[in-house]
Amino acid sequence: MLVWSPHRQQLFFSFSGSACLRCRSNCNTRSTNQLYYFVSNTNLDRKPSLVIVSSSVLPPPHQTPQVSESEFHNDNNQQILRKHNARTSALLLRHLSQQEESNSRDTTPEPWQEEEEEMTEEEKVKLLEMSLVKRRSPQFSGSIYLQSHVSPEGRNSPPPLHRLFRGGPADVDDDKMLLRAIEIRRKVTAEIFKETMRGGRFRIIFSTNLVSCLPDFIDHIMIQAASLKRLHEFSHSTFNIRAKTVIQNSNVIPLIRWLKHNSLTYPQIGKLICMTCKNLELIKQKIEWLKTIHVKGEFIGPTLVKAGGSILQRSTQELGEIVSYLESNGVRREWMGFVVSRCPPLLGYTMEEVKSRVNFYLDMGMNEKDFGTMVFDYPKALGFFTLEEMNSKVLYLEEFGLSNEDVGRLLAFKPQLMACSIEERWKPLEKYLYNFGVQRDGMKRILVLKPVVFCVDLETTIAPKVQFFQDIGIHEEAIGSMLVKFPPLLTYSLYKKIRPVVIFLIAKAGVSKRDIGKVIALGPELLGCSVVNKLEVNVKYFLSLGIPLRVVGEMIANFPMLLRYNVEVLRPKYRYLRRNMVRPLQDLIDFPRFFSYSLDGRIIPRHKILVENRINFKLRYMLASSDEEFNQKVEAAVERRRKFDRSVE
Repeated sequence: MLVWSPHRQQLFFSFSGSACLRCRSNCNTRSTNQLYYFVSNTNLDRKPSLVIVSSSVLPPPHQTPQVSESEFHNDNNQQILRKHNARTSALLLRHLSQQEESNSRDTTPEPWQEEEEEMTEEEKVKLLEMSLVKRRSPQFSGSIYLQSHVSPEGRNSPPPLHRLFRGGPADVDDDKMLLRAIEIRRKVTAEIFKETMRGGRFRIIFSTNLVSCLPDFIDHIMIQAASLKRLHEFSHSTFNIRAKTVIQNSNVIPLIRWLKHNSLTYPQIGKLICMTCKNLELIKQKIEWLKTIHVKGEFIGPTLVKAGGSILQRSTQELGEIVSYLESNGVRREWMGFVVSRCPPLLGYTMEEVKSRVNFYLDMGMNEKDFGTMVFDYPKALGFFTLEEMNSKVLYLEEFGLSNEDVGRLLAFKPQLMACSIEERWKPLEKYLYNFGVQRDGMKRILVLKPVVFCVDLETTIAPKVQFFQDIGIHEEAIGSMLVKFPPLLTYSLYKKIRPVVIFLIAKAGVSKRDIGKVIALGPELLGCSVVNKLEVNVKYFLSLGIPLRVVGEMIANFPMLLRYNVEVLRPKYRYLRRNMVRPLQDLIDFPRFFSYSLDGRIIPRHKILVENRINFKLRYMLASSDEEFNQKVEAAVERRRKFDRSVE
């Protein structure tokens, strides 16, 4: 209010109706300090100053004394006054000149009205934010609350909000402004949700991260809060109150705390809440059910998220029927949690679809035990692929000469074959192996012995190994036969398994670079042996027999499998050769395959036959022939000896 101070001869504007402290006794004022805005009645062009006054009333206008300009300047020199902000000064000036402005308003358009006609895009957006923000900016004590653009003339009243949406064909910014208003309201709703979470004792970082994963649920809250406006009890309430009411009625905050306690991450919590905006209790029901089938806590969230909304909308009775059916076909109850967590879409199928998928494998001759272990080994083979894809892969495998039952046994042993693409993996591999002389029978052998070869990548896994074999001198035809002979070779690591064996054979086993290709081609099984525990031990044993390293390398080149036998098997044979057969070490060097024959099954029986008939054969002729050929050789040798004896007599 406007107040006149008779002692100060000055006019004041006070929020609490206060007057000058200097005139306490004469003006019947109270000694209460208040903020007010001062302006001299002799010079209204000067900027007002802030002073402290006490409560009083304004004297009548006819009693208002006049103050000279000299007295005003002298009084200002006696007291140092503090300047206030421009907004409050402009407000006071407008109140003082209210009468004059009202007279001119009828004839001249207001400058601020002209400003409104020329609102920029930024000013419109700012006005929207002012009208839709969750809370106002804090103001200093005693200031006029006004968050709008202030013109240089001091007019600070904001333009009406409806001016942003005037309508009409010429206004092309209405849709943009409406979308901007919705976006601002969405941000306001997100801030309200964060504040509610912080009230539930969630950390700020967790609340911020979770809200960023809840776009659909934030929109749901915004829509529900807007619809509450139609109800009588919320017709005059603010949007903030209505949004908080929706959040509290949904019980989402206790649900978030419960999901976090069950080891769900905030992205998983966000996806689940967005999938069940209208009925959040479904999440808790399905999590409790998953625990009954032994799904571990760390896999509960991914299982629900990957299963999608279908599992959330189904009853626990329907889900229990699927589990019971799988259990009756060989999938154990304690395996069910592992199966479901690895293949969540399985719970989204109807009972008829599950039965058709189970019968697909049982019709190929699988028994319940094989089916159960297959599902446990690779759950995706049952529920991840379509029936059309599964049928096409079975038909392709049968083209290699496998029967339907053979394919069933193959899939029971390696169900990961169902994950391989025919066009991108199987056909390029078939063509690649065919270029190295591998025929369909050889591919069938590879598929049966090591089906994982059809699951590995051709360019990154198989091709570099084949190129390495070519670099060490193995011909293409030999490479094909080598792969067919020992298919696991293609699954070994090139740098951790194959190359170290080749380097050991050349550097420490005496094999020359010229013969290394021959050794690998004849004995690809060596590439699967451990260098430390197998190869190095055998080489040291042969060196301990007095065989030079170069000769050991030649023996390996003639018979690469020499290094695959255990020393416990080699030692008794060597002892029998030297002590009982009384053979020189050179016989062993000439025929290293001697160690491949059974001591009790072939070496000892044939040696006894030679002793009984008083004849002697080289180790090669003694052991390398069959029993019938050996007997014929013995009879021929005995007959020659008899003829020699007669000629001597």
